[in-house]
Amino acid sequence: MTEQEFAELQAGFDAFHTARARTSLVADLYAEAAGDLYPVEVAPNSSCDWPLLGAMVARLRLAPGQLLADVGCGTGGVGLWLARALAVRLVGVDISPVAVQLAITRSPAFVTDGQAAFRTGTLASTGLADQHVHGVVCVDALSCAPDRAAALHEMYRILAPGGRAIITRAARRDAHTLLTRHEEAAGFTVEHIVERAGEPAVWARLYRLWIAREADLRRELGDVQAERMLAEASRVLPRLAGRRAVVLTLRRPAVTTAAAGTLPEPA
Repeated sequence: MTEQEFAELQAGFDAFHTARARTSLVADLYAEAAGDLYPVEVAPNSSCDWPLLGAMVARLRLAPGQLLADVGCGTGGVGLWLARALAVRLVGVDISPVAVQLAITRSPAFVTDGQAAFRTGTLASTGLADQHVHGVVCVDALSCAPDRAAALHEMYRILAPGGRAIITRAARRDAHTLLTRHEEAAGFTVEHIVERAGEPAVWARLYRLWIAREADLRRELGDVQAERMLAEASRVLPRLAGRRAVVLTLRRPAVTTAAAGTLPEPA
């Protein structure tokens, strides 16, 4: 990614988060589309719901005090909720300085002082040290990565041996044989794959709400952000029948004692 491409991408996400922070309209529409599965406190701009939060708690298998990375964290709700539920430390990484500041502001509602930190970075360049974290979550952000393979290699690099990464993303219904090729090429063992069968229908309801509430979106968010949302709805809605939503649990293989001795505790 060139410096200009990075600046344009960052500016786009800054504008996105700035506009949505001014109003509850977008969160209200997500909640209407998802019904009682929507975790209001988390307020995600993603497919995150109560079943996904529960699955992440179970599959990360983190011990209290360990370090979790939320990569592509946005305004931090998912990582902060998990940090509180699991009694772990959190580092959130997002390309948008606006999102990072919003996440910092939200932190006291979820965790104690010093339990969470947020920083700017990209999926392919988090700025974290090698083997620095015990778990990684990446909710819907991988689809925004300019280079998916580079992003997965970065998640592998920052994850301690034996640690797990949980990634959500969409896939074509005919992509079974190639579904995890990038994850395995990065070095991960694919521990678990689950399809969220009801998720495309939630997105369909959401996109229809965006279209139906165009005037409200324009009034609350401005024409530029509203038009981007409407363009996404028009582009993706017809494709949903051929897409499936999956959650991947990936593991960085543990280092054996014979091969590596004692692994230092990540900082």
